[in-house]
Amino acid sequence: MAKIQELLQGKNNQIDYNEILEKYPWIAKRNQKCILSPDSDGLLCGLFMSFYLDWEIIGFYDGKVCVIKDGYSAFDNDVCFLDIEIYREGVKSMGHHMLSVYNSEINDDWNNRFKQCIQPNLMRGYDKNNFRLKYPLATIHLLIGILESKINIKVDETAIFPLLFTDGTFNVMFSYPENVMNWWGYLRVKDNSKLLKKVFLGEDYTTYKLMLEMDSFFRERDDISIPRERGDRLKISNKDSSAYNIETDGSLYKINDDAMNRCVSFLKMLSKHTNWEYKSEKWNFSKFNKMQFTKSDFTARKWSINKKNYKEFMSLNPLSWAMTSGINVEFTIEAPDKLI
Repeated sequence: MAKIQELLQGKNNQIDYNEILEKYPWIAKRNQKCILSPDSDGLLCGLFMSFYLDWEIIGFYDGKVCVIKDGYSAFDNDVCFLDIEIYREGVKSMGHHMLSVYNSEINDDWNNRFKQCIQPNLMRGYDKNNFRLKYPLATIHLLIGILESKINIKVDETAIFPLLFTDGTFNVMFSYPENVMNWWGYLRVKDNSKLLKKVFLGEDYTTYKLMLEMDSFFRERDDISIPRERGDRLKISNKDSSAYNIETDGSLYKINDDAMNRCVSFLKMLSKHTNWEYKSEKWNFSKFNKMQFTKSDFTARKWSINKKNYKEFMSLNPLSWAMTSGINVEFTIEAPDKLI
């Protein structure tokens, strides 16, 4: 296996934030409708966009179950997905999973399907051969980098803790330092981004003090948690792809009260640390349509990908997927009732 330093040779390109804003103007528009992945990164992105740009959270999608506010479709012009990529032409999305398995085998319609997808691994042309170099941070970090030239973002000192917590960023930084620092260079953290520089390169914290503060943040999260449900995410499906914490709401569906209250508690916890106000009127937890994927639809099926079966995988027309290791892919096939 090649050393990480060898893999990183020549990987010194940098993001052009102005180009991103020109190519994907929807990311800086006000009053968009948003469907989130229901983990800490997705919830943090939703809090950020609802506070600064008045986005409304109209649904959640975790790759197995999707709930969308009645009257809306993923194909509506003002609907966007944050922290999960959607492989459908015309659908706006942003995420950071490893998507391209073999760049040499990309489908003819790949670029059209992902035309409105903001994706750092695709920006750098990474595929299976670059798996160890995949984006190691969270969607919220890229979002801040893109938008800080457009809006007056405030990152208080206490905001550092949720921004290091989300998606295990705190652990990844110390586990894969070479790759993390390379991506800091790509995001122009040191020479361009005041906010990301404050988060990642600030000198106010010793390692010991940072560990104390992060431990305190973990304890706050634990106070919201219950058995088998961590407090930093909204669980909407089980391992077998069945819906969870979702109940009928007349002819529609809603997040049950206990799960909603835990989610709101976490959002208020994030708001306290970031000073990004939680605007309850911007968050929907009821009056949803539901799309549920099952294993009979190949949902959550793991493939050991090789060139022989890659074309078969793509012929299934997956809705979303992610490489979970150098050989395994977890993916979702669109359900027959087609809400997406």
